[in-house]
Amino acid sequence: MSGKTDYRKLYDITGYCFSDERLLRTALTHSSYASEHRLGYDRNNERLEFIGDAFVDAVVGVELFSIMKDAHEGELSRCRADVVCEDSLAGAASEMGLGGFLYLGRGEEASGGRNKPSILADAFEALMGAIIMDGGYEACREVILRLLKDRIMLASEGKLNKDFKTKLQEILQDRDKNVKIAYEITDQTGPDHSKVFTTQVAVNGKVLGSGSGRSKARAEQAAAEDALTKGEY
Repeated sequence: MSGKTDYRKLYDITGYCFSDERLLRTALTHSSYASEHRLGYDRNNERLEFIGDAFVDAVVGVELFSIMKDAHEGELSRCRADVVCEDSLAGAASEMGLGGFLYLGRGEEASGGRNKPSILADAFEALMGAIIMDGGYEACREVILRLLKDRIMLASEGKLNKDFKTKLQEILQDRDKNVKIAYEITDQTGPDHSKVFTTQVAVNGKVLGSGSGRSKARAEQAAAEDALTKGEY
């Protein structure tokens, strides 16, 4: 991996440019790579993950506290857990293409480590830890909110981690095993680090719903939710 050219792409996605790229490289270095290349423990991303983990929790918690003004502590805790769970952070990392920037050992590479939720979620947290060390808490807070804002809002509405696509597919296939469901992007707007996608879902050629989101996956979920809400299938 060459470094600077690839890092510029990551800078554009996160909206943050590192002063010390050694911190960034450490955040992207899995323990398997460090071990294979006989690097010290401080050269893998586990210590930075420790910092990022705590700060992501705090930032998400404060944002939910601000949004959900009447929510009790238990509800706030559940919503925060939805946002910061492994699947959610791995999803955010996947949408960023973070797996493509990782330094992995040969074994981890061969076993599909770039797509493993645990590795992606840990790398996301380590990246946030590196941003704190490089640019401070406020810079990191802005990046966290930029990357997780959509998930935070969905969690506050009780919609995060709700698989509307699967629900729609199950309902339709229960009626017709050969039903054809297709999702198509109809529009995309905004800069690369903050794109908004609009998608429609068609069943046997008939459009049943549409929706938008800051990732293709979120837009498809929104389209499926729209179809379920309309109930015209």
